[in-house]
Amino acid sequence: MSADDKETFPSAWTRPRRQRERPALSRKQIVAEAVRLLDAEGVNALSMRRLGARLGAGATSMYSHVTSKDELIELAVDEVYAEIQVPDADDPAGWRASLSASAHSLRSMILRHPWMASLLGQVGLAYLGPNVMRLNERMLALCEAAGFSLEEANQAMSAVAAYVIGSGTSEAAWLTLLARSGQNERDLTERLRPAVEQAAQPYPRLRRHFAAYVRQDPQRSRDDDFTYGLDRILDGLEARLGHR
Repeated sequence: MSADDKETFPSAWTRPRRQRERPALSRKQIVAEAVRLLDAEGVNALSMRRLGARLGAGATSMYSHVTSKDELIELAVDEVYAEIQVPDADDPAGWRASLSASAHSLRSMILRHPWMASLLGQVGLAYLGPNVMRLNERMLALCEAAGFSLEEANQAMSAVAAYVIGSGTSEAAWLTLLARSGQNERDLTERLRPAVEQAAQPYPRLRRHFAAYVRQDPQRSRDDDFTYGLDRILDGLEARLGHR
């Protein structure tokens, strides 16, 4: 095999698509079922054999589309990125509201698919997927419309995405724990309150904070905390534009 024939990095986005006459399954069917399995049972439940059983096909019948679990995860990640809504960059004055809407849409996607939180940064060349590329192109357009150069638009987009992914990872982990407990958020918070109060006893500021928190709606608190952090990042970007 020549050097040109070797893959430089194993990825669904660098490997040539194999051709097969009248395949029993399409890539679209395989990826859609993989997402359903991940949503229902998480990453540890995903395997080619398990997925094949759910599709009523042997694992070998899928290899014309997907050669490994890692490739399957790359495809699943790109699939759920298609859910993110990014407004058109046709109103430069509305860049902040549009970028905020995009960030909220990204967060919502992560919370609908909590398995994403444990995979981001560990999925090979997932950023080459068409849905991820389309998302990045549209967000770059928003930042350019705001007045950033292309280079700084990429930095601004990355700053917003890093905040959303970091916040979403912690939030998804909490929601996964909540789902495993079989309880609603308010009930679980109430059950944890004695332990939290005891742990906070030596710390007056944390004690006051937790005392106020337990009186609030947990989901509303999570939403408010996310919006606060996002708004401060957007404040910084707005100030940067003003400074320039």
